[in-house]
Amino acid sequence: QGQLVESGGGLVQAGASLRVSCVLSGRTFSNYAMAWFRQAPGQDREFVAAITSSASNSDYADSVKGRFTISRDNAKNTLYLQMNSLKPEDTAVYYCAGREGFYIYMTQSRYELWGQGTQVTVSS
Repeated sequence: QGQLVESGGGLVQAGASLRVSCVLSGRTFSNYAMAWFRQAPGQDREFVAAITSSASNSDYADSVKGRFTISRDNAKNTLYLQMNSLKPEDTAVYYCAGREGFYIYMTQSRYELWGQGTQVTVSS
């Protein structure tokens, strides 16, 4: 059974950078389109970024375009989210998600695998 495990979250100041990672075990990572979602306190979980199984295409939420970069290393079964110029409003639990297939979606229900989340806190 596939399992996603995130790491790399933490507490940073506004303007700093942080990279979170997600490792997939038990499945063939290169067969999965992957995404990052986040959930701030008291808010619904929202889409952040997604990348196709071959890394040929990616998509971002407007709120993070130009600041965040999603990438993957299929040889290491690992998904990354590089976050630059962090803002206090980026504070949330960040979740990675996977769906078997090539295409990416911004809808949570399209993804069948989920990690447990990693906390990112940005202080002002």
